[in-house]
Amino acid sequence: MSSNERADLPFSSGEPEELLRRLAALADEPGTKAASEREDIRTRMAELYQPYVRAIARRYAGNRPVPEDVVQAGMVGLVKAVNGFDPLLGDHFHPYASITISGEIKRHFRDTTWAMHVTRRVQELRLALRRTTADFYQDQGRAPTVSESARLLEVSEDEIIDALNADVAYHPDSLDSPGWSDDTTIGDTLGEHQHALSHLVDIEAVRPLLESLPARERTIVLLRFWGNKTQSDIAAEMGISQMHVSRLLAQTLKKLRAELEPADPL
Repeated sequence: MSSNERADLPFSSGEPEELLRRLAALADEPGTKAASEREDIRTRMAELYQPYVRAIARRYAGNRPVPEDVVQAGMVGLVKAVNGFDPLLGDHFHPYASITISGEIKRHFRDTTWAMHVTRRVQELRLALRRTTADFYQDQGRAPTVSESARLLEVSEDEIIDALNADVAYHPDSLDSPGWSDDTTIGDTLGEHQHALSHLVDIEAVRPLLESLPARERTIVLLRFWGNKTQSDIAAEMGISQMHVSRLLAQTLKKLRAELEPADPL
């Protein structure tokens, strides 16, 4: 246990283990004095560990206030740790509890914080891709390309692209985000006339053209116009130069425009 973790614990070392040894020795029979004592011990464990659960929740909340549902997920993890700990198999409850609490909070984020439904496979791949990208950048001084990421994670390039696109579903724009002008927000424009409606036919026409593009070019277009990423952001994410992104984007848009324009009459 690190010194920081010791500072998070508001109780003396050994107290949880003693309580859990007493809990294991009590018969689990409803309506008996032993059952009442078991509940008292569980309540005491919750009191002891609640500040630590909140400390773990703060790590995952970053600089934002800790939502109460995240704390509650951590408390569920604590209950699972108390119920699952066997004093006969080990005498250190804290490491076991830390893993269980963190796991429950991670599961909460995975299952409840996405703005759109994303499969668990893509969610897990997105996290693995972030770790792999960080390690690769530390070793090579640059982000891995899509093909390099696919090779490192032993998945297809299309799966890597799906994981990259999943960020759009995880970080939706707020209604308070700036709108089309400096003095409006996205929320201000809802319900009003939308100029994009006049392009609805073009949008539907371009959809199959996008699907027919090579994976890399399609990803660049989606990140630029649907993910609102800058060219430098896309370059860093895909592991290529910004100039290369600019050139591919220009070529792809020129191709899409040519395919959308009606043929000249004979």
